[in-house]
Amino acid sequence: MPQHLAEHIEIEPYRGVVNVMFADAMIASTRDALILREEGRAPAFYIPFSDIYFDFLTRSTTTTESATGDTATYWNVTAKGEAAKDIMWAYEAPPENMRALLAHGAFDPEKVSIEAAPADDPKEEEHRP
Repeated sequence: MPQHLAEHIEIEPYRGVVNVMFADAMIASTRDALILREEGRAPAFYIPFSDIYFDFLTRSTTTTESATGDTATYWNVTAKGEAAKDIMWAYEAPPENMRALLAHGAFDPEKVSIEAAPADDPKEEEHRP
């Protein structure tokens, strides 16, 4: 069931597998992603920190403030001899109505490849244990 935060924002679980690749390296893979839907923006997958391979990531000095006043912190990536800045962001102290995003990161789809296979996708079924 989606958690409605405001008229224009909702967070809901994604039923399926989400994989994040950079330079042919898997940097995140999960069955526990959340989707943040915000009016006027593309939906964003938020991946639990426990399913992100932080060996490839280093914290950036970049921070931004959201429209609601929350501060996002960013991470850079290095993998297979390639690097990119600010490919992942997270809210380390989300407000109460966005608490589900705590310890989750979202990736910039222009800098990484994000593959989402819904639970009812036959390809996803093939990979279940």
